Amino acid sequence: MEIKVENETSRNLDEEKAPLLLENSPLPEVEKNLIQQAISQTFKSTAHLANLLPTGSVLAFQLLSPIFTNQGECDVVGRSLTAALVALCGLSCFLLSFTDSFKDQKGNVCYGIATLRGLWIIDGSATPPPEIAANYKLKLIDFMHAIMSILVFAAVALFDQNVVNCFYPTPSYQTQELLTALPVAIGVICSMLFVVFPTQRHGIGFPLTAN
Repeated sequence: MEIKVENETSRNLDEEKAPLLLENSPLPEVEKNLIQQAISQTFKSTAHLANLLPTGSVLAFQLLSPIFTNQGECDVVGRSLTAALVALCGLSCFLLSFTDSFKDQKGNVCYGIATLRGLWIIDGSATPPPEIAANYKLKLIDFMHAIMSILVFAAVALFDQNVVNCFYPTPSYQTQELLTALPVAIGVICSMLFVVFPTQRHGIGFPLTAN
């Protein structure tokens, strides 16, 4: 009987110590999954991708996106406005890829649109000489850069959590993986193509050179 009482007493003591051990033991750190790590890394590349796009289009998107999406909690109207915003900003990135600029004799910067004949000045304030206008003719690489600009802007839009939450409020795991990997792939490929096939144009929204 004494042995049984001792066994029961030791068992009760062990049961009382067990929760204390669990409380005092350090909890294992929750490691970020691959998606969270990718998101934290890809957010750093948003500024780099934005440098490849017209400043006005990116700025307009960044300013209006939180308003149109209602901080990611948008209804049908907000979703339509957000889709229109993305479409218009993407279209502007495409069209502005065909713009260029030059300085007239007074040093004023004149903007125009590249055509098959040369550069068509938007405001008609100046006309470049024929030998200079020939350097601004429309080329195949312009279309390549215009398409890449749309893709890069799509990557920037996918980096915006307000836009993603607006169109995919509760994405599945596979969809979340796709939304994370797709903009990264677009950004890397287009950045490489921009380096391999650079453009000499300095259109509207792009930085100007000293010449």
